[in-house]
Amino acid sequence: MIDRIQAALKKCGISMWRINETAEETAELFFVRQALDTRRIKDVRKYEVTVFRDVESGGRGFTSVNLISSMEEEQLERELEDAYYAARFAANPPYELTEAVKAPPAAKAGELAEAPLARSAGKMAKALFAPDTREDAFVNSAELFAVRKQVHILSSEGTDVSYTDVNINGEFVVQCREPEDVEIHNTFEYGELNEQALSAKVEEALTFVRDRARARRVLRSGDCDLVLSGNAVAEVLSYYVQRSSASTVYAKYSTWQRGEDVQGEGTAGERLNVNLCATIPYSAEGIPMADMPLLREGKLEAYHGPNRFCRYLDVKPTGSYQKVACANGTVPFAELKKGPCLWAVVFSDFQMDAMSGHFGGEIRLAYLIDGDTVTPVTGGSVNGSILEAQKHLTFSTERYLTASYDGPYAVRLTGISIAGTEA
Repeated sequence: MIDRIQAALKKCGISMWRINETAEETAELFFVRQALDTRRIKDVRKYEVTVFRDVESGGRGFTSVNLISSMEEEQLERELEDAYYAARFAANPPYELTEAVKAPPAAKAGELAEAPLARSAGKMAKALFAPDTREDAFVNSAELFAVRKQVHILSSEGTDVSYTDVNINGEFVVQCREPEDVEIHNTFEYGELNEQALSAKVEEALTFVRDRARARRVLRSGDCDLVLSGNAVAEVLSYYVQRSSASTVYAKYSTWQRGEDVQGEGTAGERLNVNLCATIPYSAEGIPMADMPLLREGKLEAYHGPNRFCRYLDVKPTGSYQKVACANGTVPFAELKKGPCLWAVVFSDFQMDAMSGHFGGEIRLAYLIDGDTVTPVTGGSVNGSILEAQKHLTFSTERYLTASYDGPYAVRLTGISIAGTEA
């Protein structure tokens, strides 16, 4: 198929192009309670072709198209010609394409990369249901996907690289029927077989859904210390990743400069130390990727992003990162949530707005903590600004790991606005 695509590109007179070939194997398991309802095995091969063209105005445009091996030559050529025609209407300021990279295939070690996917999926399913032994809460349903990809990238500039990528992800719903019938939806994603982490997540989710069924609507409005945990911590830190991206800086949505103290002066809490982690050896553009520091003691170390925007900023292209690591963490979690605070654990939708710095979400479950008194509450919402909160950050020593985050399990923020269910 690669030869057919290259021949079609040549016949269409397209001289600048990139081919991304992905062979994806997936083992899928679907459960109702703990009973396996459906099992699926997939093996799919995909081809994405990006074509570039220079236009009369001096700009450079590009368009991508997805092709399949069942297409006849005429259809391949027609798809590529249409994409090439469309590229003239998507012109950008000129930039150099990604430099050629040639290397042997990058192998990935580990059971998920080497063992049969069905066996890996079975192990993670066993870990998912291991904590499901309670009488007051249970796993209602679950879906689990073990994925292995063989990726091959070629370009007209001479790039020819390939690598293996693996992932295990899914979702599960936990339920408690008394005194109120409540369900909570959860997702997970890991870059390796992490049975312990998944079991811990399910155990925590069962506790949360039980407490949600008993939660009271007694949260009062006002300002208080807020403790966030799990995925919400990663969402807060996404502010720094997005604001430092080359595309955001080039568009002037961000004015951050390398070397700038982006955490601000007068910080009384922990100074941020954040890295970007390379989960694959090459970006989709064929850019070699490596771990890189993003923040050191609150100061911006680098811009990051795809080739085009890095070229515009005159910095070395890094590729687009999918994982962030935070090295902070000074206080054990049990101590972190001492003193009056609200530990919010389940939101309807918790989001960070990278443009304004505001974060918030509607509370499905939180714990109102005052000394030895811990009250599960529901209803209301939180609304804060990272521009103020970043001055007083305290992170837990306990860690939390997913496919896209490696960092402290929890963070405490001061003076966050709470809209309660009572005046």
